[in-house]
Amino acid sequence: MNKPTSTDPNDYEVLIRRRDEADYASYCPQLAHMIKGQAHEEVEEAMKAYVLAYIESIKHAAV
Repeated sequence: MNKPTSTDPNDYEVLIRRRDEADYASYCPQLAHMIKGQAHEEVEEAMKAYVLAYIESIKHAAV
């Protein structure tokens, strides 16, 4: 699978699933990356940060 090259955060989906009362997972299919945590907001914010860090890394790689 080729990693995406888009620098637009809106091109990356963040899917969140509640597995039980205190077990959540977020997944970004474009990056094939999953983050687990204990709260919806925790995994959502962690994945958004991961996507933004990925975008920054490809911006710096292009320079």
